[in-house]
Amino acid sequence: MDVIYEDNHLIAVNKKCGEIVQGDKTGDVTLADTLKAWLKEKYQKPGNVFVGIPHRLDRPVSGIVLFAKTGKALSRLNDMFRSGEIKKTYWAIVKNRPPGDEDELAHWLDRNERQNRSYAYDDERPDTKKAILHYKLIAHSDHYYLLEIDLKTGRHHQIRSQLSKIGCPIKGDLKYGANRSNPDGGISLHAREVLFTHPVSKETIQLVASVPQDDSLWKSFAVTS
Repeated sequence: MDVIYEDNHLIAVNKKCGEIVQGDKTGDVTLADTLKAWLKEKYQKPGNVFVGIPHRLDRPVSGIVLFAKTGKALSRLNDMFRSGEIKKTYWAIVKNRPPGDEDELAHWLDRNERQNRSYAYDDERPDTKKAILHYKLIAHSDHYYLLEIDLKTGRHHQIRSQLSKIGCPIKGDLKYGANRSNPDGGISLHAREVLFTHPVSKETIQLVASVPQDDSLWKSFAVTS
């Protein structure tokens, strides 16, 4: 368990790609279940351990996931995520250089639940939701580009679909146009940083998750960016 931050109310974990935050039809063990067992053992708790889930990361994505350790913290975090009070920054590795080195993208997203995929459109259509993000090119290698992404809205597969729409599918993301998968089955999208006001203490909390250490490309970008 790669714990980035913990106090009486919150715990933040650096999720590996492939781990699932909350249960789904696969029935696989979740990160929340693993965290409960870890907390139970660490604190020798005799009863059930509370772990609340205020947000999620897609299974193939790595990076910061915040959990609540109390019901009070969960309720407040839910409100904060809903109202956009928690600033989330992502890193994405893409194969193609984006049209501009920095830009704000605004699209209308249509979620297809059967395909578990979102489609981005330039204009509003029935049942679409507006999606906004800001990206900046912060590093590049001979073959790949590292984008820093400030997420303004929280739509289903938003970063993946919007970057694909501008011709920059994320490395390893076959669903959104990448040519080949990554060896670990994940995609090169990492929840790098969260910045928020603590729901109980009201302190400013800034958390940064290290990039996957078993990936040489990620490690090289972490040094150069």
